[in-house]
Amino acid sequence: MKNKFLSVSIALTCIFSCIQVLAQDKVIFATNWKAQAAHGGFYQALVDGTYTKAGLNVTIQQGGPQVNNRPLLAAGKIQFLMTGNLLHPFDNVKNGVPTVAVAAMFQKDPQALIAHPGQGYENFAALAKATVVMVAKDGQFSWWQWLKVQHGFKDEQLKPYNYNLSPFLASKTSVQQGYSVAEPIYIENQGKFKPVVHLLADHGFSTYSTLIEAHAEMVQKNPDLIKRFVDASIRGWYNYLYADRKAANALMRKENPELSDDELERSVALMKQQGVVESGEALDRGIGAMNANRVKDFYDKMVKAGLYKAGDVDLKKVAVFDFVNQSVGKELRK
Repeated sequence: MKNKFLSVSIALTCIFSCIQVLAQDKVIFATNWKAQAAHGGFYQALVDGTYTKAGLNVTIQQGGPQVNNRPLLAAGKIQFLMTGNLLHPFDNVKNGVPTVAVAAMFQKDPQALIAHPGQGYENFAALAKATVVMVAKDGQFSWWQWLKVQHGFKDEQLKPYNYNLSPFLASKTSVQQGYSVAEPIYIENQGKFKPVVHLLADHGFSTYSTLIEAHAEMVQKNPDLIKRFVDASIRGWYNYLYADRKAANALMRKENPELSDDELERSVALMKQQGVVESGEALDRGIGAMNANRVKDFYDKMVKAGLYKAGDVDLKKVAVFDFVNQSVGKELRK
């Protein structure tokens, strides 16, 4: 009789487990580039079961140089999208695209200007006098305009940047753009020197970064799904930074074979050192924190830089703050 009850108990447990699996919401989360440490928290939540515990069956869909995931969100092909900074939601609102930012995993945009040591560029202000500043096309039409207005840079300095380090390594007086948690590592590996790195965020480029965007209709009709995904992603980031991240790194290396364990670990160290994920309001309100005043501050700067006109963007449609600022996951910080 006892064995019979045990068998029934096991059977019921299996049934309930199957029901839970079947009840999971399928979610596609698309990134804006190939897998890298700057995406680590999302992969951590995937491999350690955090998304599953939140009732989510998540697929992470990589971006890349030949992949544009941005249109997929508005078209309803994906549920969430990772975007680089607030310029993307600004553009969407201006153009009537029904998306909205629901969390900001990075308090600082890792966009940086990088220089050779010993050339007088240890001071950020000196960069405005550099003869050559290599910037890619998208940067020329965005943060470069802000640098001109805010810090006195001039178009005469501009040279194209094609994501190739060779021209920079060959010219000690040159300056180039870079992702502060990636390019400095490549430069050290190839050039055998530690470059000078200036985050634009430390000099007034006040955008949030690594934003999670959702469809505006989902915000209205399915806020529970958004809350579960955002909370699980936040916990994933705490665990990626402070717990065992080997499985997440292994999955990212599988997705992007160009990665190495050394690069991933050094990138994490730079994220911590630079306060990319945890700084400012995130220290008190938790990873993912956002506020309306900072969104407006950045927009005003972009208006001054000539990227928008006052009134181009209804800032109330750019972001919602209901899913963040609640100190979710802070107990995981070690």
